[in-house]
Amino acid sequence: MPPSQGHDGPPSPGFELPGISAEAKDSILADLAESSNDTEFYSPIPKGYQRGHHKFVIVLGTVMSGLGKGIFASSVAKMLKDKGLTVAPIKMEGYLNIDSGLLSPYRHGEVFVLEDGTECDMDLGTYERLLDQNLSEKNFTTSGRIYSEILTRERRGDYVGRDVQMIPHVTGEVKRKLRELAVRGDGTRPADVVFVEVGGTVGDYENALYIEALRELAFEEGPNSCCFVALTYVIEPPALGEQKSKAAQLGIKRLMEAGIQPHIVACRATHPVGAKVLQKIAMFSNVPLRRVFSMHDRASIYTIPEEMRQEGLDREILSLIGLHERADTGLEDRHRERWKDFVRKLTAPKARTLSIGITGKYAHLRDAYASIDKACEHCSAHLGAKIDARWIDTTDVDQETVADRLADLDAVIVPGGFGARGVEGKIACVRHCREQGIPYLGICLGFQVAVIEFARNVLILPDASSTEFSPNAQHPVISELPEQKRIEGLGGTMRLGGQDVLLTPGSLAHHLYAGKGVIRERFRHRYEVDPAYVTRLEMGGLIFSGKHPTRPIMQFLELRRPAKGEEKSTGPVITHPYFVGSQFHPELTSRPLRPSPMFMGLLAAAIARKYGEQIDPQDPFAGELRRWGGVLNAPPPSITVREPGSPLAAR
Repeated sequence: MPPSQGHDGPPSPGFELPGISAEAKDSILADLAESSNDTEFYSPIPKGYQRGHHKFVIVLGTVMSGLGKGIFASSVAKMLKDKGLTVAPIKMEGYLNIDSGLLSPYRHGEVFVLEDGTECDMDLGTYERLLDQNLSEKNFTTSGRIYSEILTRERRGDYVGRDVQMIPHVTGEVKRKLRELAVRGDGTRPADVVFVEVGGTVGDYENALYIEALRELAFEEGPNSCCFVALTYVIEPPALGEQKSKAAQLGIKRLMEAGIQPHIVACRATHPVGAKVLQKIAMFSNVPLRRVFSMHDRASIYTIPEEMRQEGLDREILSLIGLHERADTGLEDRHRERWKDFVRKLTAPKARTLSIGITGKYAHLRDAYASIDKACEHCSAHLGAKIDARWIDTTDVDQETVADRLADLDAVIVPGGFGARGVEGKIACVRHCREQGIPYLGICLGFQVAVIEFARNVLILPDASSTEFSPNAQHPVISELPEQKRIEGLGGTMRLGGQDVLLTPGSLAHHLYAGKGVIRERFRHRYEVDPAYVTRLEMGGLIFSGKHPTRPIMQFLELRRPAKGEEKSTGPVITHPYFVGSQFHPELTSRPLRPSPMFMGLLAAAIARKYGEQIDPQDPFAGELRRWGGVLNAPPPSITVREPGSPLAAR
């Protein structure tokens, strides 16, 4: 079906039914939803779904992948949410994996974990951070999951004897997912606007069925219901010194050949796209010039919503989907002020610089630790410190080289991971931080190696290890969770998603989380501190200040902070200004306006260590610095520790 011609009015991707009433269109949609035994149509309509009540903004990439479709879609979604509209994003991936849980970080970056335990693409983290909204499995799907569900339905007899085909059945399941998400919305209200991001590039075999399904969706939903955005790339060859639009033209032409006429074109580029290039792209895309936007590199992704709002992108999209009258400008102004204040702090010159070491085996691949990077960025805006991230590969770190590798660092983060490679380097980093008083944050595996290091060098259990790396270790202080021992297979089998953590009153964890007795954080692990060693570790001076409410699962550790005026000590009562670890991943819940308490504590401790506790009253960040200084200087809890020469170590 050929695409429609350019237009200035509401979206109409070539599927108008002129002269047909709304009732007749509803009847057509009902016919499409009939069971497939007596019609060629298959377009399931979930309970509660009403045509025309939900709009769809669909973001497709051309020319190449990695253009930032997720950043663009989440920025637009934020603009609409700020106006009081309910938005629901979904990322649709073309690969045949059921989820992202078993994908290598080298191929797709970090695995982001949602509150319900869904292991998904890192773009879902971008949506959660920009929208400040928890997502679920409804907001992510893959071709593998869709095919799996279709085969389950076929075995159940849902297709009543029909031969199950790519069209209409696979495309029908895609539409079912989008409509189900529209009904669910954000979990509290149905969605006014569903944002659909299709992974990959137009022309890929993997996403061809998604694109066909979206063409069908636009036809069935009718005019004013779908807005197609083509995110393209404007090349700027260094040898030429000018921008070239031919690749963008051909990419959009490929989209139009699939039967989709874009209504918005967003042009990714290194520098602002010139007026003549925008005009040329508009002409070849059948898109009015006012709907062709330059999406060049910015100082921060968090500046994009406000900058695109000033260029009128939100206004054009609302006009295309007929929701401009629903915008709450008063609410929008309040949201904008808070966001602009955050962006001002983020982009303002910083008087302080912190060198933060992030130690892991994927150190050369920053996307593997994207959420940690973002959590540090959030905190830097609130504490007025520029972050100089030092990525350290622990595969070539040992006890002999660790002092040189961590020299001049103000704090160290040991992130999560799997496997034995690089573990001994991580343990060396932990020991150096503990003994030298360097602020330390261990996450998941970083929590576990902190326990191993403590057992080896404080309790003098030299063979202490994890059964993940040393199945026959004499002292397996880290072992597999009991329920994991009965599980076969790897995909989706870990302890995943949001879990409650019970905090010890008076502990540093308790102070970091503003005195809350129970917090909720996200987990992704298969191993735990072996309960048989907990008492021994605690008697040695390690504080487990966060635990599972009903099971002996240790979830937060810390070392006792020195009292005011007390020096750091390595024994018999081990103290440290900021040594914490969590079995959970605090980076996954950090948001721009609500940064992670554990990261805020780490950076505040690093500032105190490097710059002292004197705060200039004129410092615009003085309030936050004092508040977090008070958290770190709260009186430490009393603990019972072993006496020197205790037999604990020899057991």
